[in-house]
Amino acid sequence: MCIALFVWQAHPLYPFLLLLNRDEYHSRPTKPVSWWEDYEILGGRDEVAGGTWLACSKEGKIAFLTNVLESRTLPEARSRGDLPVRFLESKKSPKEFAEEVVAEADLYNGFNLILTDISSRTMVYVSNRPKGEPISIKEVSPGIHVLTNAKLDSPWHKAQRLHQNFKELYGKFGEDEIPMKKFVEGLMKDTVKADKNRLPNICSPEWELNLSSIFVEVETPLGCYGTRSTIALSVNAGREVSFYEKYIEDEKWKEHTVSYQIKKVKKYTKNGDH
Repeated sequence: MCIALFVWQAHPLYPFLLLLNRDEYHSRPTKPVSWWEDYEILGGRDEVAGGTWLACSKEGKIAFLTNVLESRTLPEARSRGDLPVRFLESKKSPKEFAEEVVAEADLYNGFNLILTDISSRTMVYVSNRPKGEPISIKEVSPGIHVLTNAKLDSPWHKAQRLHQNFKELYGKFGEDEIPMKKFVEGLMKDTVKADKNRLPNICSPEWELNLSSIFVEVETPLGCYGTRSTIALSVNAGREVSFYEKYIEDEKWKEHTVSYQIKKVKKYTKNGDH
């Protein structure tokens, strides 16, 4: 489970801002954010299935996803973490890749997927849930959005709490630079759980309650499950990407930042000149 808050085309200095908590078993082998050896991709990497929950490319494409909370999942389903990787590898626009995903959506357990291209100022959202309903591709409107383990901007406790707390802190800076690390410390460690009458009633009440806070930490028979990585990603008007991650490694919290400049996209004419 994860939660992501992002600001899209709504700040004069930043076309895109993102805060994301990744929840997973602490024992699951994972590489922290870095440039991948085999691709021009920057992101964390799940070493079990080989995919990612959030990554970006030197060309200015960004993709991230959350799982949909479900009472049952298919063990033989494809890995959802492959979807961001395939988009970043491809030459397709967000909408073109989303159309490809729609055609094979039944092969995956429930997911929410955001596909972004900074250069073309395009962002789309696609999900294969609720099950049995037609899958739609939606262009994301400028503004502040929260993605949890239900539809985009669903009124879950943790989503509404993060949205409200973010707006209060965000408003203090107006049109000035945003200190993303301050937002991580002030917002993403929140352990306040939902009232029981605000749970979605999909799985067991105890499990849902444990997952209802922005920062999650729960002991299970399989070991500790919860927030093991927090990311603050910003893209400024000068097309510089800053990718800050605070993560658990060897049972200790560590942090690092990777920055880079988005490549200029070459525009080719019909005769191949540029």
